[in-house]
Amino acid sequence: MPEMPEVETVRRGLMNIAAGRKIQGIDVYYGKTIENDIEKFRQALIGQTIERIDRRGKYLLFRFTNNLTMVSHLRMEGSYYRQLNDGPIDKHTHVVFHFTDGTELCYRDTRKFGRMRLVKTGEEMQVGGLKTMGPEPTTKDFKVDYFKRILKKSRSKIKPFLLNQDHVAGLGNIYCDEVLWQSRINPEQPANTLTDEQIQILHDNIIKEIAKATKYKGTTVHTFMNAFGEAGAFQNQLEVYGRGGEKCERCGHKLVKIKVAQRGTTFCPRCQAWAGDQK
Repeated sequence: MPEMPEVETVRRGLMNIAAGRKIQGIDVYYGKTIENDIEKFRQALIGQTIERIDRRGKYLLFRFTNNLTMVSHLRMEGSYYRQLNDGPIDKHTHVVFHFTDGTELCYRDTRKFGRMRLVKTGEEMQVGGLKTMGPEPTTKDFKVDYFKRILKKSRSKIKPFLLNQDHVAGLGNIYCDEVLWQSRINPEQPANTLTDEQIQILHDNIIKEIAKATKYKGTTVHTFMNAFGEAGAFQNQLEVYGRGGEKCERCGHKLVKIKVAQRGTTFCPRCQAWAGDQK
């Protein structure tokens, strides 16, 4: 699933290929992608212009001129791309927005999990996970006092704690593995056992890692592409994710891959040991 750096990269691309374009028509090839009545969705947007595209966590927010917002979640493998009107549509393209300038914005999704929902602007934060989403992992929004407070209340293992979007927005499997390794924290350590020093280090690493991954336009591990069909470059910077069985870059010990909360998790048993670890 695209994480925050990937979704932010998509948003920036969409600002170039979709913002300021007026919709002439909409084709829907897979109805479940649209959570509204399809005909009402189509009629509400034809003739309208995309003013801008915002983002909250992993959600894209398309702002239209008639005070409507389209909430788009890419889920596992959703992606947007541009082409000329009447270009070839492959079997995985489920929605096509035709613009009056002769271009199309196409939504492709091989897994068919992505969804779009049209709401009145101002009501988008009541949609799905947006309602309870935690702060963005930035210096401005993500405060260490808040992080410390919610950690101390939770007995959850730290890896699934970080994956929970109600705690911090935008973190997924890749960046959780990375920041925990950087912070020398075992992914199975209970959240409420982290010391104040560990919390500060983890907090700072989350902010730095997300900013760095965004700078490199995200991570392409499987199929992620930006709005121009380009892969991200941050996969070349990964220090632990996907490297199970290889040597730890810090201590030389073999990295181990295990399951934590049903998610593949790579860590260093030596660098990320903790007092309660029975392995």
